[in-house]
Amino acid sequence: MAGPEETYLSSVERWHAERLGRLRTGEGWLSLVALHWLTPGLNDVALRDGSVPAFRVAVAEGDVRAFGDALRHDGGRLPSEGLPLVADVDGDPTKLELGSLRIILIRRGERLGLRVWDREAEALGGFAGIDRFAVDPRWRIDARFEPRPGHTIPVPDVLGDVTQDPSPGSVSFSVGGVDCRLDALEGGDTGALFLVFGDATNGAETYAGGRFLYTDPPVDGHVAVDFNLAYNPPCVFSPYATCPLPPAQNRLRVRIEAGEKEFHAA
Repeated sequence: MAGPEETYLSSVERWHAERLGRLRTGEGWLSLVALHWLTPGLNDVALRDGSVPAFRVAVAEGDVRAFGDALRHDGGRLPSEGLPLVADVDGDPTKLELGSLRIILIRRGERLGLRVWDREAEALGGFAGIDRFAVDPRWRIDARFEPRPGHTIPVPDVLGDVTQDPSPGSVSFSVGGVDCRLDALEGGDTGALFLVFGDATNGAETYAGGRFLYTDPPVDGHVAVDFNLAYNPPCVFSPYATCPLPPAQNRLRVRIEAGEKEFHAA
């Protein structure tokens, strides 16, 4: 029977294998091939090199509709009056199909755009995995959780925007005798925490724009921060992602030698 350490190491390897599996899907970050920002009125959208038929998206106050004979939704043609599109932040986004392409509407602040995946993306064929630091159970740190109900923090992103996002609290811990603190973001309905952080490995071994990490929900004022599960943001894999960046207070002075290293395409 496997001991606690072997069980833990196996769980990390299983998590990483599942992550690689998601990246290899036709709608993973490796497959993201375009991002088209929309303007009010009628937008003509051309994809690829012109070999894929163009279509139109009409943007009006409170209404975004797609038009195009070549587009499909749930396997059928779009209605003549256009198909209303639900954006990703407003619920289950409307998915459009165009050959090997899959398209949804995204909303980022005041901006609306079309995110495009390609199930035949070239990056899929050349993907050979992601380098990581060696898994070390010591990087699974018992941190103190300090709740702050109703608190928000400014979060920058790669678009140059800054949003005020809900922060349920902060996590505090020590690395090599150095006290560290990270402001957390909401990690979903379960009460999990989402950490967007930087550290002293950024720009060398790891991505300059920081890394991401989810935790389990805090219990009795404590939460396990497992840096072996730290991973690259989507912007590492595609220039068409819209990633948050670490808030200034989340850039640690210490080296976090755990989790994924920076991804370099083949």
